[in-house]
Amino acid sequence: MIPIIEFEGKTREAAEAFIAKHMSRDSQDDPEVREISEKIVEDVRQRGDAALFDYTKKLDKADITAATLRVSDAEMKEALAATPADLKATLHRAACRIRDYHQRQRQNSWFDTSNEGEILGQIIRPVDSAGVYAPGGTAPLSSSLLMSAIPAQVAGVERIIMATPPGADGKVNPVMLAAAAEAGVTEIYKMGGAQAIAALAFGTATVPRVDKIVGPGNIYVTMAKRAVFGYAGIDSIAGPSDITVVADETANPAFVAADLLSQAEHDERATSVLITTSQVLAEAVQSELVGQTDRLERKDIIKISLKNNGLIVLADSIESAFHLSNAVAPEHLEVCTADPFEKLPLIRHAGAIFLGNYTTESLGDYMSGPNHVLPTDGTSRFFSPLSVDDFVKKSSVQSFSQAAMERLSEDVIRFANSEGLDAHANAVAIRRAK
Repeated sequence: MIPIIEFEGKTREAAEAFIAKHMSRDSQDDPEVREISEKIVEDVRQRGDAALFDYTKKLDKADITAATLRVSDAEMKEALAATPADLKATLHRAACRIRDYHQRQRQNSWFDTSNEGEILGQIIRPVDSAGVYAPGGTAPLSSSLLMSAIPAQVAGVERIIMATPPGADGKVNPVMLAAAAEAGVTEIYKMGGAQAIAALAFGTATVPRVDKIVGPGNIYVTMAKRAVFGYAGIDSIAGPSDITVVADETANPAFVAADLLSQAEHDERATSVLITTSQVLAEAVQSELVGQTDRLERKDIIKISLKNNGLIVLADSIESAFHLSNAVAPEHLEVCTADPFEKLPLIRHAGAIFLGNYTTESLGDYMSGPNHVLPTDGTSRFFSPLSVDDFVKKSSVQSFSQAAMERLSEDVIRFANSEGLDAHANAVAIRRAK
């Protein structure tokens, strides 16, 4: 049973100290995993396909060759035929909602002109290619494929490449391929883990290199993304999934427990936190966690997750509760209070915010529309959800007439000379009218 810990701190500093004491934040800092991942990355970089196939055989137990690495049209048709019609309809509805939400994120290039001969602006262009990693493993996440590929399409990326691990039979989960078909992704490679990230970043004889790599994965995938950053862009450095629920006495304990469990089932290292002002709710959630866990298929994973990373905190005020929540900087934040919208000003750090007792995090995972590829492990302090912005780059534009240049010339020369860069000053001075 998760213990109930009391918190009476009134300041942000006290909240941060409390979280540092009671929560582990080392999931991204495993030296052994980092070393293994970096060795795999370097091996694939040096040996290309040969290394990729070796690791696929060793880690995924699948015999893959250059001829079978890419999913064929026949395999795609087989997968679509094997996917129930009602599930394909659900994938379609999810894709439509995801696409609609991300269409609203698009930005336009802009230019601003002045009467003094200046033109300033910004050009927004998509990256040429993107690699979308879709996790397999214990829970193939076809939803993550939709969340990663659709924003890239909305951004205008011309070439989207999907990587997903095969089963021991050398095939990809059929629902994953059905989701790819719904997202319009046709270039799919049977590869997973750190070796897939390396192949996408550096390219092999069979796999083209890409400009940006996105999508969640296990810790080896995360460490590999860190290793290739700079050779290719990445979305973020993600850890295990986490959820924080801030609740008062009006919250439904069964709902709260169910949502904590929905994250705990992801991974033994997932984090589930309840922060509440109600002792009654805290004890009721404790009881619900026990009862609901025993009815769930992934209860063994859940029990380890809750034991190692579960936390119930009894705060002395709602303000203290949100101090704690901001210190956690959760991936998912649920606000289950009598007036959740009024609490928005108290929220500083969260990947995705869910307001109200019926806005379960599961809606966000699948159907609501906002992206579920989110900053984890406290990184919502400085990272954002995956979005259209992750697939575009911005170039500044500027143009000056001679008269406009001369109006700024004295300041530029003075600035350059103050930094000891007289060539910069000269580049302006030489253009001034004689």
